[in-house]
Amino acid sequence: MAPTNSAPTPNGLTRVATTVLPTKYGEFKLWAYQEKGKCGAGGEPEGPTHLALFKGKLKGAQRVPVRLHSECVTGDALGSLRCDCGAQLEKAMKYIQKKGTGVLIHLDQEGRGIGLANKMKAYALQDKGLDTVEANLRLGFLEDKRDYTAAACILHDLGVKSVLLITNNPLKISGVQKCGIKVEGHLPLLTKPNGTNKKYLRTKKEKMGHWLK
Repeated sequence: MAPTNSAPTPNGLTRVATTVLPTKYGEFKLWAYQEKGKCGAGGEPEGPTHLALFKGKLKGAQRVPVRLHSECVTGDALGSLRCDCGAQLEKAMKYIQKKGTGVLIHLDQEGRGIGLANKMKAYALQDKGLDTVEANLRLGFLEDKRDYTAAACILHDLGVKSVLLITNNPLKISGVQKCGIKVEGHLPLLTKPNGTNKKYLRTKKEKMGHWLK
């Protein structure tokens, strides 16, 4: 296994830990990365923390299945039906486990980059009839302010040469391509709509250009 510390990448991302994570879907290697930020109690810079869960031999590998998954506490941990995030996370992890090779990068970008508290404010606006795009704009944010520079740096650190992105979102493809990652295609990640998230999914398709049925 690689050493727990490595040289910071150009955007200030540093690999801070390597370990193994047994999950209900299978066992994954886990590397933790941290961005530069304000100093915490220990005097060390504490910025956003991103995780890479992966299987297989990745150094020099091509057409590696990769899922870029932005943190969603409500969907991933609390089982929210307002979105499809939890279902997508589960499906992606099952797919990588079955293939035996792949990467899931868990990005600290809650609420399409606006943070957990602001996402709750957006939910309150959605309760009044706004869709997800309208709510973010009403709060003064872009409809999607996520950045995939950290994800690209992680893929470079893992030694991946080219990827097949597991996504329905064309912005993720262009986001990592501009950071030097070769994308050779994408794998759809479709989930079954429920009675609560149909408007959410329709908004992603019609206003954000996601590849959804």
